[in-house]
Order: sequence, then structure tokens, then C-alpha cells
Amino acid sequence: MPALPLNSDNLPYPDPIHPVIVHFVIAMVFFSFFCDVVGYFTRNHRLFEVSFWNIFVAAIAIFLAVIFGQFEAGLAQPYQAVQPILNSHTITGWSLAAILVAITAWRFAIRARDPLKMPVAYLGAATFLICLVSLQVYLGSKLVWVYGLHVEPVVEAAKQGILK
Repeated sequence: MPALPLNSDNLPYPDPIHPVIVHFVIAMVFFSFFCDVVGYFTRNHRLFEVSFWNIFVAAIAIFLAVIFGQFEAGLAQPYQAVQPILNSHTITGWSLAAILVAITAWRFAIRARDPLKMPVAYLGAATFLICLVSLQVYLGSKLVWVYGLHVEPVVEAAKQGILK
């Protein structure tokens, strides 16, 4: 099978897809957490339903984000300086996918048992999830804004062998 032609960002399509899906997942996880916290303190159980559906969709979408992330990382031609951050981002991404699914399953069980209540222990786990997502956002931002993965001048420098 012939190789796909790559553009100036070293991708076979116009723009990276991974960040688009990732921002969707980040927004849904943060909004789910927000709805749970506000619902807990205001006793507005309708927010628990909004929270559940947000985290449920995020738990599905994160796998698309990870798959596109793996694909686009493979095309990035990472140079030596970026490798530790990229490895951390990859490990955290796969771990986050598993943790998000586990927390979503727990959230499903909570909803099935009593949709009008939210255990404090779950809010603690959701807080941990928010911290882990924030770490992942930091690592991903660093890959683009510090190391320039899929940014045209960095792609050109890597192709010319300037970056090793």
C-alpha cells in the first residue's frame, strides 16, 4: 500500500484531529465535575443526570482521542528532547482512558442505585480525575507550544535533520 502524502505539518489531512477530540473530552469531563459539585451543594438532582451523560460520552470519546493521538505522534517525528514528554503524555493518556472508564462505571452504578444522591467519595475520585486531566492538558500543551510537534517550522527542521 502506498504511503499517504503528508502536508507541511507532517499529517495526511489538513489539521491535527487529536486536539479537536481531546478538547471535547476535556470540556465534558470538567462540565460533568461542575454539574456534580453544583448538584451536590444545591441538591439539584437534575444536574446529576447532565453530569452522567457528559462523563459517559467522554468515556467513549477518549478512546478516539488516544487513537488519533497515537497516530499523530507516530507521524510527528519526535526528536530526542521531546521524547520524555511525549512518553509521559502517552502513558498518562492511556491511563486516563482506563481511569475515566472506571469512574464512569462507578458513576453508572451510583445513578442506578439512587439518582438523587451523590456520595462524597465519588466527588473525591472525580477531583482526582480533574487533576489527572489537568496534568494531561499541561503535557499536551507543552508538546505543541514548547516542542512544536506538528508545527510547520519544527517539522521542516526535523526533515532537514536539524533536530535530533
